[in-house]
Amino acid sequence: MTIKKLPVICPSCSGKLKVQSLHCEACETTVSGLYSLPILSNLSNEEQTFILDFVKNSGSLKTMAQKLGLSYPTVRNRLDDIIEKIRNIESEEDHH
Repeated sequence: MTIKKLPVICPSCSGKLKVQSLHCEACETTVSGLYSLPILSNLSNEEQTFILDFVKNSGSLKTMAQKLGLSYPTVRNRLDDIIEKIRNIESEEDHH
């Protein structure tokens, strides 16, 4: 089964998408407004999985390296790349 990723980029103009409404299936309540998507939703599935695994491993890059079969510097670089991407996303949001 393929898990669909929440779209964050407009397929028409490549602008950032926002959430306009949320719906409760239990009581049929709908909340409307304009809400930004969480920063982590802007990361790829692979990057999100890495972050979740990192947290589950108590932030241990050593454990992550062992689990992934990669060197510590490779895992450190991957984390640094994700941190830089998050900073860029935050910077873009601050300018809008």
